[in-house]
Amino acid sequence: MDKKYQVFVSSTYTDLKDERQEVIKALLELDCFPASMEFFPSTDDDQWTLIKQVIDDCDYYIVIIGGRYGSLSSEGISYTEKEYRYALETGKPIIAFLHEDPDSLPKNKSELNPETSNKLEEFKELVQKKMCKYWKDAVDLGSVVSRSFIKLQKSHPAIGWVKGNLVPEKDSSIEILELKREIERLKQQLEDAKTKAPKGSENLAKGDDEVTLKYICKLNDGTTFYDSYLNSSVNTTWNDIFAQIAPLLISEMDEWQMRETLNRLIKKLCIETLKNNKELKGYKIKSFEINEDDYQTIKVQLRALGLMVQSDKKRAVSDKKTYWTLTPYGDTVMNQLRAIKREQ
Repeated sequence: MDKKYQVFVSSTYTDLKDERQEVIKALLELDCFPASMEFFPSTDDDQWTLIKQVIDDCDYYIVIIGGRYGSLSSEGISYTEKEYRYALETGKPIIAFLHEDPDSLPKNKSELNPETSNKLEEFKELVQKKMCKYWKDAVDLGSVVSRSFIKLQKSHPAIGWVKGNLVPEKDSSIEILELKREIERLKQQLEDAKTKAPKGSENLAKGDDEVTLKYICKLNDGTTFYDSYLNSSVNTTWNDIFAQIAPLLISEMDEWQMRETLNRLIKKLCIETLKNNKELKGYKIKSFEINEDDYQTIKVQLRALGLMVQSDKKRAVSDKKTYWTLTPYGDTVMNQLRAIKREQ
């Protein structure tokens, strides 16, 4: 939708007539509506209410400062400064344009009164705390305003104005608003999926809860070609199981890889105990294999906890394997378990 913006132009008047005209011209070329106060006498206190209303209606505020401070209001500050402070208080996007060499200005465009000259310097100090640009003459000011105002629009987007016939009908506006709310709701759901366990998983075993894994250990005493098999079990936690397989789920893993990864976990947990078992002295430990039921239970549990899902990535027709991958929530949990924390 094509928008136009209303811009309040503030400055002293008589010494900056040419400069104001260049600024107004530049704004018009940018399809903006300048709100110029030439028709509002700055010495008339009755106009202040109207001036505030005009500033309120504007999308942006521009102040031009040359060598004059301007006539004083009843508060003891110039009307230009009064307008600036009001725009500042109301949160208007502001940009100021200061003359780069005020000492070079002729006397009739300079502040000769020491008191008001000091007020001008204080005003400049205030203005330079916000966005500020410098100019050397009227033509240069017009160019500086054009470039700077485009940047201001990008950094501080405003509401703007549109033609009445371009304003959406009430029903369309309501529909658009509802769609925006739905988008926000879906975005929140996606964000929740990264940080929250799925609904209904509150009562499931997880985290540091213990789980017993049954396994078969293949052994050989070196005197025969035939292997022996030891059926045993080991205790671990759901966090340990997931921490073991999660990194491989980043780029997907198939069923065989998952089994082998769990077998390595069992080996890591049991190997020292078995080596120190006097009854197994002389036996060579060859391999470990997780119990089939326990393996299937692990898959179901990690799915139910929302940590992994079956991959739906398209593959060759000849590839009949089942692949698993992390969920956004599983990725978050993996980082919590595996990322190295900085020492306190």
